[in-house]
Amino acid sequence: MFIKRTDLALEARELWQESAERTTRLMGVKATKTKLEGYPVTRVDILDHRGEEALGKPQGSYFTIDLTTFWQRKADFFERAVRAVGTELKALLPPEGAVLVVGLGNAAMTPDAVGPLALDSVLITRHLLSAMPKQFAGFRPVAAFRTGVLGTTGVESAEAVRGLVEEVRPALVLAIDALASRRCGRVCATVQLSDTGIIPGSGVGNHRSALNQETLGVPVFAIGVPTVVDSATLAADVLEESGAEKIDEERLRDHEPFMVTTRDIDQQVRDLSKVVGYGINWALQDLEIEEMNALLS
Repeated sequence: MFIKRTDLALEARELWQESAERTTRLMGVKATKTKLEGYPVTRVDILDHRGEEALGKPQGSYFTIDLTTFWQRKADFFERAVRAVGTELKALLPPEGAVLVVGLGNAAMTPDAVGPLALDSVLITRHLLSAMPKQFAGFRPVAAFRTGVLGTTGVESAEAVRGLVEEVRPALVLAIDALASRRCGRVCATVQLSDTGIIPGSGVGNHRSALNQETLGVPVFAIGVPTVVDSATLAADVLEESGAEKIDEERLRDHEPFMVTTRDIDQQVRDLSKVVGYGINWALQDLEIEEMNALLS
């Protein structure tokens, strides 16, 4: 059977509902919808092994913030997006302890550059606290690391992060990565937060060792932005939406895989990476956005 590819728990739940034709209740999963700063937020909680099997994702909480209206650029659109991401992230993270922020992905490939670019907007404070503890006493210790990719470093991201965790000994790891969506409408229009860790490269079918509490020894939280859609998944959705009665699933499954992205991906990735970086600052530091601008300029 052809399986549509997605990294979003929200979409995994949608796919299950579609396959079940809404005739049965999805056991082991709870979903709630709210609004924050004008942006819709969907929370999906995978409660037990039944939910894990149904959605194909680890037990935990997943928050999807819908930033579709972000691109309408209405009043305070950036500030509201930062507060939405930061508020949800702050509620998810432990309130104290040093943080290691990891930017996963390839900075030389725009759809995969969310992680490295987001770190440009994260306030790095660990070294300042060590050098000037009195002056920076109000800041939470934050360190950052760009992993690069196996093809250019020869080192698995999980290996590099594991070694750094042993040296730095943070209270938690916050990993940022690009994701894959099953719908074009969610590409560069959503941010997913989770407390389950992440598998680098999973969005494009290039699975690597997981970054989670089991592999790193500390809690791992993830922030992801979908930047691509799998071509076969996109084709299947378009055919279904056009009313096709039968889809050749075998041909879709055997088709040479490639990823589709938007024509404005450069600007969209830059803007959303900044939202993610500022959202992390909002969650970790007691600062207003104007203060972040001053410190990062």
